[in-house]
Amino acid sequence: MGALVGQVAPRAVTLRMLNSLLRTLAALACFAATAAAQAGKTNETYRSPGGTTLRLFLDESNVGPEVSIGELMFPPNVDSGDHVHGAIEMLYVVSGRLEHVVNGKSYMLGPGMTGYVRPPDKVRHKTGPDGAKVVVVWVPGEEAKKIAARWTKEP
Repeated sequence: MGALVGQVAPRAVTLRMLNSLLRTLAALACFAATAAAQAGKTNETYRSPGGTTLRLFLDESNVGPEVSIGELMFPPNVDSGDHVHGAIEMLYVVSGRLEHVVNGKSYMLGPGMTGYVRPPDKVRHKTGPDGAKVVVVWVPGEEAKKIAARWTKEP
């Protein structure tokens, strides 16, 4: 049993660290509009065919290609469908509820909760009647550029 505990402990520390990192990033995202304005970024917003919006705070235009941070607004009763990302995707739920399905396993995330996915995991995001507001972080950050290229830029 001692070996099992030793094998589980590093994962628990990793999840705690991830949760702490995402909470910190969520706080930073609240101030990202100011930081982006200082860097000349206009907080560009993109809309998916299903109505989800992505507002980019930090990306390659102001912090380089290593990371992108944005806000995803999932409308009520939306289903993203299965998809994969070419980067690590970390989520922090600000409000609402998000069903985060990774490789067929469902996780219900509410305010203050985090989720993540690594390539080549298959992920799907679903919301109920309240939708969800989520801070998203992609590492490396080029993933945001790929998503924005497929979605429609808002005026």
